Amino acid sequence: MEKILGNPDVTKKETKIVIMGLDNSGKTSILLGLQKKTNLLSYYALKPTQGLNITNLKEEDKTYSIWELGGQAKYRGEYLQDLKKYTQKADKIIFVIDVQDIPRYKVALDYIEKIMTYLKSTEERPELSIFLHKFDPGLEEIESFSSESISSRLINRLISIVPSGFDFHIFKSSIYTVFERTLLR
Repeated sequence: MEKILGNPDVTKKETKIVIMGLDNSGKTSILLGLQKKTNLLSYYALKPTQGLNITNLKEEDKTYSIWELGGQAKYRGEYLQDLKKYTQKADKIIFVIDVQDIPRYKVALDYIEKIMTYLKSTEERPELSIFLHKFDPGLEEIESFSSESISSRLINRLISIVPSGFDFHIFKSSIYTVFERTLLR
């Protein structure tokens, strides 16, 4: 799990992780990866998360409370009205973008920008991981998904959105690599 979660504070017994992003971006598949449910058949029957789904995972002497927020527009609006309710005391936020859903990049970027604007106004500074998800094998061979194209359309924009003072990383991820992530920044 540390491969996905990074290096959480070892002195804390409970770590709160919030997974956010648009609907169909792959948030639930990331949650399955955290639960070590890596059988690809697990992913085919997934249904959209309705509202908030809280999953508690125990690993050795640590507990991870993972809050997965459904990504449909009606829920995103609710979350943005009271982000404190969801992000307060979060140690980490995982924001997921479906890299293959090019028409919705702007919506995803607007959403994360609103989240960052809120967090900047608070004392909270959770670690931020941005997953460019569904970066499936062979995708980079398509010009639209080359390193240069992804940098100009997503990575550079994300870097400009995240305020200074936030610890953040951008990864590409896919369910087809048994939840492997590659650090891009």
